[in-house]
Amino acid sequence: MHTEAIESACADMWPAVQECPLGRWRLRAAGGFTGRANTALVLGDPGMPTEAALDRVRAFYSGHGLTPKLQVIEGAAAEPELRAHGWRTDPDNCGDSGVAVLLGPLASDAVLGGVYPEPPRSWWPLTIGATGPDPAQRQVLTGYPRTGYGLIEDGDAALAVGRAAVHGELLHIARLAVAPEQRRRGLAKGLLGALFRWGAEQGARHCVLQVDTANTAALRLYGGLGYREHHRYRYWIPAVA
Repeated sequence: MHTEAIESACADMWPAVQECPLGRWRLRAAGGFTGRANTALVLGDPGMPTEAALDRVRAFYSGHGLTPKLQVIEGAAAEPELRAHGWRTDPDNCGDSGVAVLLGPLASDAVLGGVYPEPPRSWWPLTIGATGPDPAQRQVLTGYPRTGYGLIEDGDAALAVGRAAVHGELLHIARLAVAPEQRRRGLAKGLLGALFRWGAEQGARHCVLQVDTANTAALRLYGGLGYREHHRYRYWIPAVA
């Protein structure tokens, strides 16, 4: 699959509260909830000189009370231009190493938990650390129509959670989390199996995961399921605020 097509699909499946197109760039804001939903996704030509586009980015994020930030595919032609215009990789958000984008099969030898069309009440605390979402969190996590909410629970307590969405033949899994006291029991792998099965029922054939390169436990888990790095992206901010 083409790298830009994957990033565009992932952006569709992670909908911001406000989005403004700038040529092929996508300026997104969601009250600061997650890096992806509060960055300008840089894909191809912004439809104007780079300096003017960066001025538009600064104005957009200033208007939303956010730090101007770009999400850029590692090695993209835009990166040297960004450096030339005084931007740098964000040291507080994955730095130069960036985020690994993994592709793999919808296959697991374990299936645990269920996948629901709406997030159950017990899904929220482990997902966002609160009993219920604010409007920005609700939009990002529930604003895409083909979404399933994975949950393993014991009574009213969530043991593991995850979010899955389907775009064409691509399944996107995010917010996979296991309660600290429940780790190393195979719950993450089992819930992934349930999410894979749900995705296949929705017509997906491949799965994409976006993983911080410092998250060695997650990379090891996904590697054991046959996932391989397809590309990386990095966050860029102005070198001088």
